[in-house]
Amino acid sequence: MARAHNFNAGPAALPLEVLIDAQKELIDFKGTGMSIMEHSHRGKDYEAIHNEAIANIKKLMGLDDSYSVLFLQGGASMQFAMVPMNLLGADKTADYTNSGTWASKAIKEAKLIGKVNIAANCEKDIPTRVPSGNELKLTDGAAYVHVTSNETISGAQWKEFPKTAAPLVADMSSDILSRPLDYTQFGLIYAGAQKNLGPSGLALVVMKKELAERAPANIPTMLKYKTHIDENSLYNTPPTFGIYMLCLVTRWILKMGAENLYKQNRTKAQKIYDVFDSGTFYKGTAIKEYRSDMNITFRLPSEELEEKFIKEASAQGMKGLKGHRAVGGIRASIYNAFPVEGIDALVAFMKEFERKA
Repeated sequence: MARAHNFNAGPAALPLEVLIDAQKELIDFKGTGMSIMEHSHRGKDYEAIHNEAIANIKKLMGLDDSYSVLFLQGGASMQFAMVPMNLLGADKTADYTNSGTWASKAIKEAKLIGKVNIAANCEKDIPTRVPSGNELKLTDGAAYVHVTSNETISGAQWKEFPKTAAPLVADMSSDILSRPLDYTQFGLIYAGAQKNLGPSGLALVVMKKELAERAPANIPTMLKYKTHIDENSLYNTPPTFGIYMLCLVTRWILKMGAENLYKQNRTKAQKIYDVFDSGTFYKGTAIKEYRSDMNITFRLPSEELEEKFIKEASAQGMKGLKGHRAVGGIRASIYNAFPVEGIDALVAFMKEFERKA
């Protein structure tokens, strides 16, 4: 079977060798006679996977035991509410930067919980971007400052994060573990798994343990971070297969080397951006200095040409290139697991499509 080049924004491409390993163990996990999906989340076989996944995340992020790694359900969208429920006290203000669709959704949920200050707003800017650090209007004594590290729809990415007195909170759903960062600059990071970490249905939360103590007593048990910290994400039955897949993906990242993966990600993205920059047929939608390494967004001279581009690319095995329904255009999502040969195929197709147009 020929594998498609999967440009979908999420659920997205997984490393082929991870899929093969999972396939080998799907029916019989390490001679136990059961799939990992059938194992008890309280049993030793699953426990080893669970704890390795936590250890791998901490190693990749360079975190000590002052941080907790949590595996939760509800995706990043649940975290839009859980963050302010746990961290935003009744007498406090949370600072949010609005850089696009996903930041806007986080803001909408936070406003249901408490007081929100929009520290910077470039949501509707065209070409798209994220705020620069010097335009932020932060609140003295803010509960936290929230950023969306990479806007999946607009194709704009924070390249350098602001220095803040308040804890920095980041939605990193679409670029987590794609580049070297000082993760200790963040008080809390969250990410849906279905882009760079594994299958959908799992959310990763990494947070300073001390922040969990802020939660009001009247938060429902399942929505309290401290519940999951105290129980090592085993308060209830976790998404065990998703965590198993995250374990395999993080093993793969460690094997690849985070720095090597970052260099490959930059090279992959630049190959496509070079096509934009060499002519006028393809027009990137993000300001050059904010262009994402993960989600390459662009337009063609007409919507008719865009429809033709998507159809012909799909016929050649390049799937998921249609831009988000809210903005249209083309979007190539090229996360960690997306192979270099898929980039080369797209670049060759783009050049030939332009030649024939």
